[in-house]
Amino acid sequence: MSSQIVIVLVLTFLINLITTLSYSVRIVGVRTGRIAISFALFNILVLISRTANGFQAPLLAKTVENDIKAGINGHADIFRWIIFSCSLATVAGGLLIPTFQRVLSKAVVSFSYHKSMSKLVLHGFSKAGVLHFRNNVAIPVKENITALNFKEKFPWKVFLLNVIAVAILTAGVLSAVYASYVDPDYRTTSSQLSAFINGFATILMFVFIDPQLSVMTDDVTMGKCAESTFRRYIVYMTIARLLGTFLAQLLFIPGAEFLAYLAKII
Repeated sequence: MSSQIVIVLVLTFLINLITTLSYSVRIVGVRTGRIAISFALFNILVLISRTANGFQAPLLAKTVENDIKAGINGHADIFRWIIFSCSLATVAGGLLIPTFQRVLSKAVVSFSYHKSMSKLVLHGFSKAGVLHFRNNVAIPVKENITALNFKEKFPWKVFLLNVIAVAILTAGVLSAVYASYVDPDYRTTSSQLSAFINGFATILMFVFIDPQLSVMTDDVTMGKCAESTFRRYIVYMTIARLLGTFLAQLLFIPGAEFLAYLAKII
């Protein structure tokens, strides 16, 4: 495995870890009463993940280009390992949500008091900051898992849409890059089609899924919805995300073939 693929695996893991942890930001906003600040601080991490995402496709494309020049036709196992890293990151993110909630809550309160990002960062790397992180390491409460109910008032529509959206987002770029193996003559066109595929999945996220979470966040803030119900909803979305990465394994090759065909006919 080349150093480029190792870097892609690390970046993919980081991107999906941060995305999974984003579910807990709403809980932090509700608990601290500072929803805007919670999202503002988390957006810094999102910026890091988006920057990392920008390196993913070029590094993969370079590997494909070298393989095509060497007469190697396909390395599907490498792409499947990348998708598997998405699954691992989702599991890790789900396990880290309780810890992340506590640490981010402290960061939100600290930022509200000092109103300085530099002071917050310095405090995070100070002895007190490290001790705070160590003292707030926690694992998910068993009752939050055993209390799951997939029958009564289960949000099937949002759950399934989240599975589909995550699957498309996970496999989109990878299928577009792998399409170069399917039809090398149109590899530039097929690689550009990932934006079209990811755009469709993003629409699903922001039109059907995110508004539901936003409404529930407001309901918890106004006392119309119990926080325990909201936490259970977050667990559902995390499970949906994990299932979406599994579905991406099935969509990966068909998606590459479809994009190669689409690149040829447009």
